[in-house]
Amino acid sequence: MREVLATTPHPDFGLPEPGGHPRLRRVLGDYLRRVRGAAPGTVLVCGGVTDGVAGVCRALVERGSTRLAVEDPGWTRLWRTAESAGMTVDPVPVDDEGIDVGRIPAGVRAVLVTPAHQFPAGSVLSPRRRAELLGWARDVDGLILEDDYDAEFRYDRRPVGTVQGTDPARVALFGSVSKTLSPALGLGWAVLPPQWTVRAHPPPVVDQLALAGFVESGGYDRHLRGARLRYRARRDRLVAALGPARLSGAAAGLHLLLHLDRDAAAVVRKAKAAGVKVADLDGYRTAPGEPALVLGYGNLADSGVEAAARLLRRAMTTA
Repeated sequence: MREVLATTPHPDFGLPEPGGHPRLRRVLGDYLRRVRGAAPGTVLVCGGVTDGVAGVCRALVERGSTRLAVEDPGWTRLWRTAESAGMTVDPVPVDDEGIDVGRIPAGVRAVLVTPAHQFPAGSVLSPRRRAELLGWARDVDGLILEDDYDAEFRYDRRPVGTVQGTDPARVALFGSVSKTLSPALGLGWAVLPPQWTVRAHPPPVVDQLALAGFVESGGYDRHLRGARLRYRARRDRLVAALGPARLSGAAAGLHLLLHLDRDAAAVVRKAKAAGVKVADLDGYRTAPGEPALVLGYGNLADSGVEAAARLLRRAMTTA
């Protein structure tokens, strides 16, 4: 940021462009093509994934499309964002292959998915389901909203490219630095089909140019390589500390699922009383299902992994 303030021409600090600074838009487009296999499109700088999705949902409503299919379980904050934009949310079940495309309701022409690492189930959209999803979008003349959630953090599998890279005319791609750098930055992006115009809220120009320089210098790539090593080691320690528990979704991302044979809500209460914060999977789905906990380890100190696991195991036995 010091470099940006010292070297940026004065005109760049005038009225900001609505879609974001041209330099960052160009840098992000090049980065996403190189790292995520994204196709060229209209790059929009926004305040994060939520801001980008809200803008696209408002545009959909203006076009007369007022229903959005979402993954169930899924990220409920984005559900509420879509509803605030005037859309009706239609939950669609998720299994080991990702969203069950065949169960998207008739009449729906937009769907929100997390193909790289589904939150919170942890599944990856299978090649078969990807093909079905793109076929659905073509058949209904619809739009896929692709949240590239956790794409940067894959440990035991090869990285998967974006769905957007296969059909950029049917997919809007969203990402941010909330998981890779900090959610406090409020900095994200959307890659939109060429015919789409969306209103969003770009972050300050200084922040945009600082990220552009960070990516151009190779610093962002180096940061991600180091972060993957740290998070993978932390995940391994957590899995080992939880012993023979039944886990899923651990191959990528910053969370995993712990499957239970008892009431999850009771375990959450016991764990909270002991100083450990975990989430009930039912908080992310429309109806109760198999008991499970969502364990986020992104901001768990390495030195506290074993202690947290020990307290959680105790909560499980006393719930």
